[in-house]
Amino acid sequence: MRRRTAAALVVAIILAVSGCGGSSQEGAKTVDPQAKVKLTWWTGQQADAEKILEGLAAEFTKLHPNVTIEVSSGASTTDELLQKLSAGFASGVYPDISYAFGNWASQLQESGKALDLTDKVKDTAVKWEEFPAAARTTATPNGQVIGFPAIVDNLSLLYNKTVFDAKKVPYPTDDWSWDDFRAAAKQLTDPAEKIYGTAYSVSASEDTTWHFWPLLWQRGGSVLSQDQKKAAFNSQAGVDALEFLRAMAVDDKSVYLDQTDERYAPLFEDNRIGMIISGPWTLFELKQKKTEYGVTHLPGTNGDHQTVSGPDLWTLFDNGDANRAYWSFELTKWLTSAEVDARWNLAQGNLPLRSAETSLPEYKTYIKEFPGVEKLVDNLKNAKQARPTVSGYVEMSRHVGEAIAKALQGAATPKDALDEAAAKSAQALAGG
Repeated sequence: MRRRTAAALVVAIILAVSGCGGSSQEGAKTVDPQAKVKLTWWTGQQADAEKILEGLAAEFTKLHPNVTIEVSSGASTTDELLQKLSAGFASGVYPDISYAFGNWASQLQESGKALDLTDKVKDTAVKWEEFPAAARTTATPNGQVIGFPAIVDNLSLLYNKTVFDAKKVPYPTDDWSWDDFRAAAKQLTDPAEKIYGTAYSVSASEDTTWHFWPLLWQRGGSVLSQDQKKAAFNSQAGVDALEFLRAMAVDDKSVYLDQTDERYAPLFEDNRIGMIISGPWTLFELKQKKTEYGVTHLPGTNGDHQTVSGPDLWTLFDNGDANRAYWSFELTKWLTSAEVDARWNLAQGNLPLRSAETSLPEYKTYIKEFPGVEKLVDNLKNAKQARPTVSGYVEMSRHVGEAIAKALQGAATPKDALDEAAAKSAQALAGG
């Protein structure tokens, strides 16, 4: 479910086939809502999440008997969906609806295969404004709406009460500064017991990169130039943000450096790490492990507690059939309605897609089952900027991730690492 970067080769394939035709079959040119239709839906989910969606698809077909839905995960992992989609674009056989990580949005839009929903979401019945601003922006790469938000989230500060209590350190608050965070991390670190104050991924994946953006934004920095064609993350704000992380990791030695993205959350659950910056997807495991934890907003800079949201999408594709396009839209609109989403996202501990869900009975159950999740919902207001949705983002993110990893492991200065990442990103951002 969480951020991963896809190979640059996949991006190249998508762009290369953008001039090719759509589905190999010719479909209806005008909409007949009563016509029999078969939709293909790649969910990108596994296990219980997949079963929930299969059940909802069956429910939708009962409501609309002329619609048949072929539901599958689409690939063995969510990461593989982008490669499968690119291959499908080349062959002319691809799904009507697919789950997509938000950082794929521009590539999918530029493929020429995505449906243009820009006018359709203006219908008041869609209630588009109920989705968080960052999610709407992610679904609108290059000014074109290509789908609906599927999952919304944000990064907050999670703290382990057991670790804090053992060191008699006061719990974090929403008013914490990053200096407060650093001081607590030093106090919590116990090398003899192999306990760390906090953690950071140095895998160079999107998990590495998107944790960096709030520190950059809070200092007044930007990811890209105003025209979105050049790197801006290597500004003084970026250097200062990375120097802060470097000092914690190299000088204080209070940061567990995770080479895999996969270890720091379990260590936090097992009382080996005092604080992690994470999101709602962590709460289910914390509940299972019965970890004593709390949640606050991110530490701030000069009172700015901006966070980052990484929305994922249900992207709709044009298969040259007006009826398939019509029912793909209707299915996704229904799936993301407040009442139905409460049975999908809230059931899994994810944040509600729509603001209207907080008034539903399911929401009251949800906040009881997942302590601290209300704080994550409230923190959506601090997601004031969206990650860029330019086509060069995936490659740029990898270079930024490599820069962060080098700095945190003492292999390069923050300035040199970020300047190198900016230089390496230049061609991708320029559209090359």
